[in-house]
Amino acid sequence: MNGRHRAAALPALAGVVALGALLSGCGIRATEVPTDFGPAPSRVRCSLGEPEGAGQGERGLPVQVFLVCGPSLVAVDRAVRVADGATDARRVLVAQGLMDELTREPTEPEREAGYTTRVRQGTTVTGPRAGDPEDTLRLSTPPAELSATALAQIVCTFSDSAAAEGNGSVILGGPDDATPRRYRCTDDVRARPAAGRPPSTEATGS
Repeated sequence: MNGRHRAAALPALAGVVALGALLSGCGIRATEVPTDFGPAPSRVRCSLGEPEGAGQGERGLPVQVFLVCGPSLVAVDRAVRVADGATDARRVLVAQGLMDELTREPTEPEREAGYTTRVRQGTTVTGPRAGDPEDTLRLSTPPAELSATALAQIVCTFSDSAAAEGNGSVILGGPDDATPRRYRCTDDVRARPAAGRPPSTEATGS
């Protein structure tokens, strides 16, 4: 560097040193790393601060329903009121209570965390008809007419509850004469409900 360039650089260097001294005097440490990362997110996606079913034991039967969050199904704690009665009748009442939870709008904390539902309001559940397997649940909308995600929500919610046998499957039919089918809730169904319909086989016999 020649003398002229060196002389020009000295004032600039002096200014940087003076600024550093001023910041140090104020108790602020100079840094070259940006520190403004914007506001922190209000809630982690698909994570609820406190289970929705907390404290609901006195208000009903503790249950879990599967809601949509991102590309997956995630279990959420709820509670349903079920009157005492015969096993078959109680099973249908549990199924209807679960359906009511699936069709209602997610709570505000659930919405903030990214939860939604694809099951349409007004969907109802009844028990088996003559000739159906005894644990059949018939929906007011034929399962074949439900979206893949809505059907996955119902299958996964029902299959491991008091509404079904609790073996990871549930027999569903519709209001028509189509033969009921046994649907299974698998890891793939929970992970990617929109990718395809839950696996099923025809269910016959009472």
